[in-house]
Amino acid sequence: MRKAGALLTTAAAAVASLVLCAPASAVPIVSGGVSTLPDYSGAAVTPNPLPAGALKPEQNPFMAPNPDSNIHNDTWMTDAYKRSGPLGSAPVTSSNAMQSAVCGSLTFDSAGRIITVCPSIPFAPQARIIDPDTLEILGTYNLPNAPSPPGTKEYQNFAGGGYFFIDADDRVWVATRTDHLYVLKVEGNTFTLERDYDLTGVLDTANERISSALPDFDGNIWLATRRNGKVGVLDPESGDVEIMQLGEEIQNSFAVTSDGVYIVSEKKMYRFKATKSGKPRVVWSKKYANSGVVKPGQADAGSGTTPTILKNDMVAITDNATHMNVVVYRRSKKLGKGEKRTVCRQPVFESGMSATDNSLIGVGRSLVVENNYGYQDPFGPMTGALTEPGFARVDIRKNGEGCKLVWTNNEVRSPTVVPKMSTESGLIYTYSKPADPTDNEGYFWTAIDFRTGETAWMKYAGSGLLFNNNYAGMAIGPDGTAYLGVIGGLISISDG
Repeated sequence: MRKAGALLTTAAAAVASLVLCAPASAVPIVSGGVSTLPDYSGAAVTPNPLPAGALKPEQNPFMAPNPDSNIHNDTWMTDAYKRSGPLGSAPVTSSNAMQSAVCGSLTFDSAGRIITVCPSIPFAPQARIIDPDTLEILGTYNLPNAPSPPGTKEYQNFAGGGYFFIDADDRVWVATRTDHLYVLKVEGNTFTLERDYDLTGVLDTANERISSALPDFDGNIWLATRRNGKVGVLDPESGDVEIMQLGEEIQNSFAVTSDGVYIVSEKKMYRFKATKSGKPRVVWSKKYANSGVVKPGQADAGSGTTPTILKNDMVAITDNATHMNVVVYRRSKKLGKGEKRTVCRQPVFESGMSATDNSLIGVGRSLVVENNYGYQDPFGPMTGALTEPGFARVDIRKNGEGCKLVWTNNEVRSPTVVPKMSTESGLIYTYSKPADPTDNEGYFWTAIDFRTGETAWMKYAGSGLLFNNNYAGMAIGPDGTAYLGVIGGLISISDG
């Protein structure tokens, strides 16, 4: 999520308003059908933790403690947790119907409550405080609204809260659809606007929206825009901002380490660093393979991934070749003798039927990628169409020279979820929509064994439009409960 966000068209919102309200108390989401597939399949697993050193992302001092600060968990964008998720033992599911969904990025404040921003059309995005046990909405803050830029598909408009982060003081930093950056303080069940950075003077407000904004390890706030590919550095004290324009779309969020900021455009992988005067500077860049085709399920013709940082001085994305590759680069400013910037290009899934629009999972030397090829507008004529199956694990070789495909799971179909990994349970968590003999649009919580790639268990969540997550990211709470925003509201699963 890489992606979060989502999007009710005016027509769909009119229908949904008959079903959804947004009361304080939780009301279950109404399923649009009944799956003929088993309610539960597989079996509960015994935890099989990875070695303690497999997941050690740096802690960004200006973000909330890992792994609760943003949609991808930490500043390295690992999409992984050291705490356990559900093991599949008598799993219990729950839901709360909400208007103005999907709540795509789910974070947790210091009290363990869910903090999220829910962008949708035609409603204005809304920041929310949610009880993690009951899924009740405890507090809200309405963010400003604005029309989508020309050429932006409504169901793929992630501006206005698709990406945000929280800091160690329980403050939400969120870019608005009006090209401002808001800082919202969370106190009790209330949001208070603490700071408003007006960026309209450096952005084209008719055509540009901020894709993501994140702090570096010096406290500068970096931002990137989709259209025109502007990269900015904001001084949070003075409000001054320096801009570099790449002229290349930046659809995704970005990764931050103590040595720089890693951004992928529709053409290249970049490492940036701020100069002493606060200007963005390119440290290195590398072009990647691109078919130039917006594959079904993609938001643009480029990499669909937020860069993922690995502890062995590597950074990884997927490219947009006809046969998609996991691509790994060396992060160093200067390469050693005989070293090349690109470590490997490992093909995954089938040529002509491979694409992802979600970030890679990164633990140790391993990367996990899902296939989103074939996802369609949930409000269009092809809604409910099956996506191509596929999860794959790619490992960087121990000597740092090249990669290998460890396994491919060709049975799980995950249309658009940002999957997550637990190094304590040894499971990958995703949200799948398998083929059903009755063509029922049923969605299932799904767990995959990290070591073998085998499907461990599946638990039915619900059917129909309201259970479509439309690019939202999964999250695992402090007690091991998994959560996911869907078009109808918020859903959860925990062990019974």
